[in-house]
Amino acid sequence: MDDAPEQEPDEPARTERAGLSRRGLLLSAAAAGGLLVGGVGGGAAGYALGSAAETDTDAIDLSVTHDFYGSAEQAGIRTPVQRYSVFMTFDFTGTTASDLQMLLARWSAGIAQVMAGKTVGQVEPDRDSAIGGDTGEALDLGPAALTVTVGLGPGLFTDSLGLASRKPTLLRELQLSTATLQAEFTGGDLSVQACSDDPQVAYHAVRALARMGKDAGTAATRWTVMGFGRAAAGTGQSTPRNLMGFKDGTRNVFTDADYDSFVRVTDGPDWTREGTYQTVRKIQMDIENWDTDRVSDQNQVFGRYKVSGAPLTGTDEFDTPDFAATDDTGAPVIPARSHVRLAASENNGGLKILRRPYNYTDGINQYGLLDGGLLFVSYQNDPAAFETLQSRLDASDRLNEYITHVGSGVFFVPGAPASGSYLAAGLFA
Repeated sequence: MDDAPEQEPDEPARTERAGLSRRGLLLSAAAAGGLLVGGVGGGAAGYALGSAAETDTDAIDLSVTHDFYGSAEQAGIRTPVQRYSVFMTFDFTGTTASDLQMLLARWSAGIAQVMAGKTVGQVEPDRDSAIGGDTGEALDLGPAALTVTVGLGPGLFTDSLGLASRKPTLLRELQLSTATLQAEFTGGDLSVQACSDDPQVAYHAVRALARMGKDAGTAATRWTVMGFGRAAAGTGQSTPRNLMGFKDGTRNVFTDADYDSFVRVTDGPDWTREGTYQTVRKIQMDIENWDTDRVSDQNQVFGRYKVSGAPLTGTDEFDTPDFAATDDTGAPVIPARSHVRLAASENNGGLKILRRPYNYTDGINQYGLLDGGLLFVSYQNDPAAFETLQSRLDASDRLNEYITHVGSGVFFVPGAPASGSYLAAGLFA
């Protein structure tokens, strides 16, 4: 009987500086590889699944578009979190800052197209001998709320490229244990995260950028993770669940004040203003062992109830955890080694990060076990914030019995370009 799952209380369930002119650069970028030539709309305007009233503001509308240009931060950071993600890193294979500048200009032009539900060239060229500018797999699927977010890794800011003096102030490799990391899922000079409510739309966007980089000889794919089932909520969204069955991201950064305090970069080189730092971890879960643990113990591991998401000291998901509460024996109701206690801002000097993770699966591993976990992506105005929280979790989190960090990366995400410009243009000014 000790192994029988214990029932929860009846809580309510809720939820080099290159010498190219800007105009010449953009014209070159648009012409290269057929970009913007013969671009067509995404076909049907799309359709909505359900209504906001039925789905607690989580309705899927495949006609939704997000702007690439004009806002402060890039889309895909504070944008309502979509259902699917493709995250890919690249090694920069160019030899000059001009190569990087051209790559970012071409990528910017391409991203603006795909986010508007358009192609990045002709799918069927007029000449029989021509290669298609666009691969065509996203035709007729609509924009599906696509966002594409690009980051720049520490390896780009070198003397050989003439960019060392332009490095974002706090960008460096993460100072965390690398004992379990696998080289094939770690590092990279550039990151791209495409998020969409249609997985094929997200994949098409990353495929298009990979193709541009390969054709130009300036970017080679390094590692990738395909994500599903968003594992954090945006403003107005119900809280989703990770593959362990627990609600994930209940206490995420949602307010403008918190974004300004903990996420947005407001100092350093001018070109970095309005940017942020992206940290990425591929976290493998020992799912099958987790599934054999009593639910009451799983609740203790997280410090929350599985079904409702409420802290062990409350009845509602959004109740503030009472870390001072003790039981009849004097032990903390929310255990000292529980995930929620160790990660809480109250226990980390008020520190917060913006989480935007996704679940992932790699099928079955070499031992015949289910292979899945969490692609953890967060944004903060100092990577040290992530290091502080992760170091605390590494030291004593009971969740470590069931997870292994196998991949890692850190990138600077510049702000969104103004109309007629391109990503990180100020870096080359």
